[in-house]
Amino acid sequence: MSSEEEPADGGGAMRVIVADDSAILREGAARLLTEAGFEVVAQAADADELVRKVRAHKPAVAVTDIRMPPRGEDDGLRAAVRIRAELPQVGVLVLSQYVEEAYVEALLANGAEGIGYLLKDRVADVARFTDALHRVAEGGSVLDPEVVALMMGRRTAHDPLAELTPREREVLGLMAEGRTNRAISGALHLSERAVERHVTAIFGKLDLDATGDDHRRVLAVLRYLEAVGG
Repeated sequence: MSSEEEPADGGGAMRVIVADDSAILREGAARLLTEAGFEVVAQAADADELVRKVRAHKPAVAVTDIRMPPRGEDDGLRAAVRIRAELPQVGVLVLSQYVEEAYVEALLANGAEGIGYLLKDRVADVARFTDALHRVAEGGSVLDPEVVALMMGRRTAHDPLAELTPREREVLGLMAEGRTNRAISGALHLSERAVERHVTAIFGKLDLDATGDDHRRVLAVLRYLEAVGG
C-alpha cells in the first residue's frame, strides 16, 4: 500500500474528502467540517485528483463542486458519477451555485442512494450541511429544496403518486430533501407520531415492502423523483 493509500473507514470521526478548484472555498469547507467533528482526509483541486484520492482514501463521503478542472465544465459531476459506479460504498455530495436540471438527472440516473445535491449557499447552514453528510453516508439521499421545487413544477399527467393526499405529498417532498421525521414534524407543525403515520401510509400506497424504514425511505424518494421528473 502506497503512502497515500488508507484503509476504509473503521470507526471514529466520519472521513470526508473535499474538492473545489477554489483554494479559499476548499479550505473553508475543510475547516468548517473539521470544527464540526469530521475528519477531512484529503482535498482535491480538480476532478481527476478527486477520483484518485477517493480511490486511495475511501472516505465515507466525497464533497465536490460541479464545475471543476481540467475542462472547467461539469467535471466534478462526472467524477461523482464515476465514484458511485466504482465505489458504491462512498457517498457523494455535490455542490452547485444554482440548480441545473440536467445535472440533477445525470446524478440520479442510477438511483438516489448515497447521493446529495445542494446549492453552495447551504454550506453556510452548518447544521443542514453536516446533516446532509450523515444522510448521504448512511445511504440516504439529500436534495436541495430548490431542486424539489423545480421537479414538483414538472408533474406529469400520469402521476404514480396520485393516491397520496396533499399532506402525504408534502411529507414525501421533505423526505426527498433528506429530512428526518423530527425535522418534518417541525417544518409542518405536526407531532412526530403524526409524521410517522403519514410515512407509513406513503410506504403502503407506494407498495413498498417492509424491508426496513431506511431502505423504504430511499425507495419512496426514488418513486417520488420518477414521478415529478417526468
